[in-house]
Amino acid sequence: MKAIYYTAYGSYDVLQIKEVEKPVPKEDEVLIKVHAASINSWDWGLVTGTPKIFRLFARRPKHNILGCDVAGTIESVGSKVTKLKPGAQVYGDLCENSFGSIAEYTCARENALEIKPTEMSFEEAAAIPQAGLLALQSFLYKMKIKPGQTILINGAGGGVGSFGIQIAKLYGAEVTGVDHPKKFAMMRSIGCDHVIDYTKVNFVKEGIKYDYILDVNTDRSIFSYLRALKPRGTYVTVGGHLGKLLLIFLLRPIVALFTGKHLRLLPLKPNKNLDKLSTLYKEGKLKCIIDGPYKLEQGVDAFKAFSDSDFKGKIVITI
Repeated sequence: MKAIYYTAYGSYDVLQIKEVEKPVPKEDEVLIKVHAASINSWDWGLVTGTPKIFRLFARRPKHNILGCDVAGTIESVGSKVTKLKPGAQVYGDLCENSFGSIAEYTCARENALEIKPTEMSFEEAAAIPQAGLLALQSFLYKMKIKPGQTILINGAGGGVGSFGIQIAKLYGAEVTGVDHPKKFAMMRSIGCDHVIDYTKVNFVKEGIKYDYILDVNTDRSIFSYLRALKPRGTYVTVGGHLGKLLLIFLLRPIVALFTGKHLRLLPLKPNKNLDKLSTLYKEGKLKCIIDGPYKLEQGVDAFKAFSDSDFKGKIVITI
């Protein structure tokens, strides 16, 4: 089978399309014929070997085939699989199953998969799992938004951000999105009320304060984020520089004690609440913003676009 394969850390130029052995499912796994996959920041972190401290424990990449998000058809099942049958159309996040979705076939445990709604294309299904759940779980577990409250989303034009805009509007929030102006039309089309061009405006210095900040990038000082929060406001980050994330973790109780504001880190719960996203999609309340889709043979170009942040929503690769 063909797959996007790499054996050394670097940039997108370490990736290649390679013929590799077709995987065989274990007794508690299913074999998926992949129809579509998408790129997440976790994939790019594996390519570049960042945070670099992880290279002390793995001098060479552990996962040679990339890809967490998968959408496809089950081809065969292991002897201990009870719920899924060959022919079922599924989607999910394989981050706990050793990655490997950007290939013609991959294996996964059945608890990592949800039945794909018939109304949803494979490309849409591949765009949803990780980014959609990071956005949804931020609202379910870290924010208690009331109608009319304000939220700023930093990195609103990407995968998490595009889902975050739509979910925030379902809660009745007034949404401000920060990103590059080439993404503004898309952001407005899915409900963003206000947009900020990060190339010209530093939103933390504008003097506007928000009830909530959802941060995809974590690219500023945590103290500047606090200045952009209203009293008792909440900041939630879903990823970013390891040093800043550690600082947030350490400062959370001190900040809450002395300012009444809240810092939250969101550890992803893979595939938890994926059924809720399926329901939102079927009800017409959630759109998947797809960049591409790229063909597997164009996979290196897809990763280049990701590394350059030259994309809207989710970059999807069809297999």
